[in-house]
Amino acid sequence: MHALITGGAGFIGSHLADHLLTSGHQVVVLDDLSTGSMDNLSSINDHPRFRYVPGSVLDGALLDTLAGEVDTIFHLAAAVGSFVIRDRTLHSLRTNIHGTENVLTAAHRHQARVLIASSSEVYGKNTKIGLREDDDRVVGSPLLHRWSYSEAKAVDESLTHGYVTELGLQAVIVRLFNTVGPRQTGRYGMVIPRFVAQALAGAPLTIFGTGAQVRCFCHVHDVVPALPALVEHQGAYGTAVNLGSSEQVSIAGLALRVLALTHSASDVIHMSYEEGVGPGYEDLQRRVPDCAMARKMIGFRPVRTLDDILRSVIAEQSRPGVAPAAAL
Repeated sequence: MHALITGGAGFIGSHLADHLLTSGHQVVVLDDLSTGSMDNLSSINDHPRFRYVPGSVLDGALLDTLAGEVDTIFHLAAAVGSFVIRDRTLHSLRTNIHGTENVLTAAHRHQARVLIASSSEVYGKNTKIGLREDDDRVVGSPLLHRWSYSEAKAVDESLTHGYVTELGLQAVIVRLFNTVGPRQTGRYGMVIPRFVAQALAGAPLTIFGTGAQVRCFCHVHDVVPALPALVEHQGAYGTAVNLGSSEQVSIAGLALRVLALTHSASDVIHMSYEEGVGPGYEDLQRRVPDCAMARKMIGFRPVRTLDDILRSVIAEQSRPGVAPAAAL
């Protein structure tokens, strides 16, 4: 495989680059470093089968050039994180919609396979336990910035489906459910690195809302091997496939587990969504995936528990030279 990873200097993209190189593939990373970091690529920068290209998915000409050099594209570049969506809603919409359309156009022109990274956000406020790929979306007002990311990802999926059904593109969509682990920053609103950083710094762990919200977190090392497996699975083309864990935890319960594993004496405090995220924010009370399709297609079964995830993030943030407060 000669692969292009858009957003490859980000959290998931850099782990995917590591995995592909270890598996013997060639990797090109395109990233504008708006939220990614060259630190994430430090271990592979000098690898003979790796190349980094600075740039944005909004640069259609650059994408076209790179797509002509590869046979597979993993499109992970996106504006992500509740704080980013809140502060730069219009830019986020443009990046997430136009960037994906540029990727699909270039892939079709050069007959490259594509994996499009979508999100469990497309399900919106649907609280069903065991969300299936064909379940309904339940979303709020498009005038609330909270739902702009969900809307953009839904458009991305519709564009991809159209390219597959009408133009014959070989493309699969993956809906990621709270992928977490080392290299993820809490700077943009991600809860696990934020809680860990607060606990290690002795600062209060800040819960937005009641803390009764339920989530399922999946380790990036369980998710990443599934991406090349799915893009090579012809039966996956034109479909959306859930990837995540079914281990449920409330946000309040997550805070207590972080405190226990860090041996921190930090307090836990609650803030309203308006205080923590901004006016007009709506949260989701429960999000639990059904990953039967991925299990049937590629044998996907996460093996790392939530405690495994937390220990890996704690270990990374506890390394000498890493300042936990940097992720607050």
